[in-house]
Amino acid sequence: MKDITKKFDKVLNASPYYNHVDHQPDANKDVVRNGPDRPMPYANQNGNYQRNKPVLAKSFENSKVYIIGSGIAGLSAAYYFLRDARIPGKNITFIEQLPIDGGSMDGSGNATDGYLIRGGREMDMTYENLWDMFQDIPAVELPEPYSVLDEYRLLNDNDSNYSKARLIHNKGEVKDFSKFGLSKKDQLALVKLLLKKKEDLDDLTITDYFSSTFLASNFWTFWRTMFAFEEWHSLLEFKLYMHRFLHDLDGLNDLSALVFPKYNQYDTFISPLRKFLTSKGVQLQLNTLVKDVDLEITDAGKVVKGLITVQDGKDVVISVTENDYVVVTTGSMTEDTSYGNNTTAPIKKVDNSTSGHSPGWKLWRNLAKKSVVFGKPEKFCSDIEKSAWESATLTCRPSAFVDKLKEYSVNDPYSGKTVTGGIITITDSNWLMSFTCNRQPHFPTQPDDVLVVWVYALFMDKDGNYVKKNMPECTGNEILAELCYHLGIEDKLDNVIENTIVRTSFMPYITSMFMPRAKGDRPAIVPDGCKNLGLIGQFVETNNDVVFTMESSVRTARVAVYQLLNLNKQVPDVYPSQYDIRHLLKATKALNDNQSFVGEGLLRKLLKGTYYEHILPGPHNPGAVEEEKKESFLSEQFNKFHEWMDGVRGKK
Repeated sequence: MKDITKKFDKVLNASPYYNHVDHQPDANKDVVRNGPDRPMPYANQNGNYQRNKPVLAKSFENSKVYIIGSGIAGLSAAYYFLRDARIPGKNITFIEQLPIDGGSMDGSGNATDGYLIRGGREMDMTYENLWDMFQDIPAVELPEPYSVLDEYRLLNDNDSNYSKARLIHNKGEVKDFSKFGLSKKDQLALVKLLLKKKEDLDDLTITDYFSSTFLASNFWTFWRTMFAFEEWHSLLEFKLYMHRFLHDLDGLNDLSALVFPKYNQYDTFISPLRKFLTSKGVQLQLNTLVKDVDLEITDAGKVVKGLITVQDGKDVVISVTENDYVVVTTGSMTEDTSYGNNTTAPIKKVDNSTSGHSPGWKLWRNLAKKSVVFGKPEKFCSDIEKSAWESATLTCRPSAFVDKLKEYSVNDPYSGKTVTGGIITITDSNWLMSFTCNRQPHFPTQPDDVLVVWVYALFMDKDGNYVKKNMPECTGNEILAELCYHLGIEDKLDNVIENTIVRTSFMPYITSMFMPRAKGDRPAIVPDGCKNLGLIGQFVETNNDVVFTMESSVRTARVAVYQLLNLNKQVPDVYPSQYDIRHLLKATKALNDNQSFVGEGLLRKLLKGTYYEHILPGPHNPGAVEEEKKESFLSEQFNKFHEWMDGVRGKK
């Protein structure tokens, strides 16, 4: 590899930066300034400059790569091993305990037996790592040379997403969802939380900080149902979400900030990515459980020597050399999923005694026994009563339910365009039930007269309003009964049941990554001392990114590859909207229900007619006359004081 850079050797040999790159720069600590000691971009200085190909310090052609888990994080790791490390595809092997790839991003079934999607993904335009990858992955339906990103934008640029029925109550009546309803005290609490340091929030819950009035607001209903937060979840993660999605706050109530795929997440993302990887020679070994890692720990570091797997009921050890690399997906959001249908409930009761004992958590537990650098998995998988919820996938033929759905839809459900524009939440549901119908067809082979609707609920321990059971103990037909009751069509339940196939999924760990945590509970992506082992997924530490997103999974994979192989390339930090004065002002006004915030009138006066006039959000609010008068008075007194000071200084 030395021949490649020989024309640059005088510079590279004298450089303190070459082969000493900070692969995961931290925007929360980065001082934005230029100088002779700053040759590389700022932490979140996103853009095409970050698309450089790293010149390798050595060849990895003979290195083998073993990726444990074939979810989006694992698939992304393979992509970056291929693209940036140029490791031959034939040297990369996925080891997956399931009979199919994709991990938590599933999509299966048919119109006869019913479709199944355990969860969905709300996408954002600022997912820099995700779109970095998918701009290179061939499109699902467009011909060459188009990519998944090209296809995604073609659809979303021409079909806006928004909701006209974000909240409903009173048996199907659309509820006013135009306002967040935050008191001045609760707005101030959010601002103070943004100002707090992350290290001051270890192990705190949302209810440790916020008042009862905040938890009763529309804002919290929007937030908790969109992101699946519970009151006992991590305050730190809530804060990270506020920073990460600050630019979306004014679209939180009508979901207009979101972009959705044409099909389900498996057919949109997993399938084309897997096809691309296998076309490059990447191997996929299914039905193989990795239960432990043979890790040699010495003063010189931690080196993987082998993988202890279970294949066909027998222990099989896969040898690993120091020149090979192992990437492990720690934990699992969808491990131990229980399934039900129209006539069968997914579980009999929630049993917390089973927490964390399944194979998907065992590998991380075994790693944690070897060293404290591998974190504390028990913080996330020990209380399924607080990390579980249930979803249901409805395969719908025309019925009274479909007729009702049309009333809440922004376009005809059969038009191929945006339908509900995201989840519709039933605010007076004991289960806090939500449902959504994305663009149809949701599956490529779905018949024209079939709709696929997704339902989920956050409150697992409460009896329904109509069906006096908690949701996990209900059959699919009982869930339909509860839904029809809240839509005011319970008298047409027989018609709905006759034309609806229900498949339910109870997921005990679906929000486990939100559980309260402290520094050290989640391991670093490349834990201290590890020479050929990286950890990826939703249960590893990043500087400022959140969990439960495709972007965060891809980020962890990219960091793992760059850091393990010491590539001369960085992974930019999260999109910097939190530092953009335009988004800060826009968010401030949104939190105040688009009423003028303190100082807005003065700002408008100062900026009127200047280059920066446009940074203030929205039109002037005519309802803020009194606030304007106060600010005009203050401005007038300030100007008089300024004129007086000029006179004192002899400038007049």
